[in-house]
Amino acid sequence: MSLSGWVCVVTGASRGIGKGIALQLSEAGATVYITGRQEKTLKQTAAQVNERGGKCVPVVCDSTKDDDIEAFFERIKQEQGGRLDILVNNAYAGVQNIFENTEKKFWETDPSVWDSINNAGLRGHYIFSVHGARLMVAQGRGLIVTISSLGGLRYIFNVAYGVGKAACDRLAADMAWELKSRGVASVSLWPGAVQTELIRQFIVEKEDVNSLLKETFASGETTELSGKCIVNLAKDKNLMALTGKVLMTCDLAKRYGFNDIDGRSITDYTSLKYLLTRVPYLSWLSAVVPSFVRIPRFVLTLANGRF
Repeated sequence: MSLSGWVCVVTGASRGIGKGIALQLSEAGATVYITGRQEKTLKQTAAQVNERGGKCVPVVCDSTKDDDIEAFFERIKQEQGGRLDILVNNAYAGVQNIFENTEKKFWETDPSVWDSINNAGLRGHYIFSVHGARLMVAQGRGLIVTISSLGGLRYIFNVAYGVGKAACDRLAADMAWELKSRGVASVSLWPGAVQTELIRQFIVEKEDVNSLLKETFASGETTELSGKCIVNLAKDKNLMALTGKVLMTCDLAKRYGFNDIDGRSITDYTSLKYLLTRVPYLSWLSAVVPSFVRIPRFVLTLANGRF
């Protein structure tokens, strides 16, 4: 119960990674407020939290509606005396739209795709962070985690997705710049391939999907691994040294020494051995490369250099 007495907010926690994060934070002893648009699914998440002995407060709140967000934080002020220790920006409404427009170019899709992907998943993060930071700055401590992905570095899925994820990483970094002197940390978290409900529906259980992609997600992280990462991150006495950084779940698992909730070790996406298995004509080399050889993080940035 390492987070006993803490107050946390997880947006978009009806299912997927958000639900997994809520389960882990509550299991660590925190009181977790979860938001989403559907009361039924929020209550289902809350019921699972309660089954584990945790405390969860489900609140219907649309991340695309400023009034909903403002009212939500007013409730926290009243119920928790303004205390907020962790805010996880996770809400995302664009997954189905992404897979419905697979292989279409940006000029071949309706421009509304941008809004479905980035209203809740970027603008909503900013508005939640504004209100969350006001509480955290007032108390002189706090952690804001923005869920992002490798799509912030290289092309994945479509244009709107990549721009949104790159903006999430920049949002976390620039907030950290302004919050650091106030004792509040802000980081961007990159999960690996995650076995969410929608990923199973659109990738793992479909027949006409690239076999390598299907294999990657079928053996991917559980939805609760990101939650384990955040719990350990919150307890880190050197947390402020990480503020403004992009953090990968595989790196945090190695840093804090834990496996996934089902006991599996975490796939290290920066391991040279792993990367070689992804390249057909070089996969044979993976047999002779030690697993501890990893690609330095700055190489990831150089590989995507635009200058």
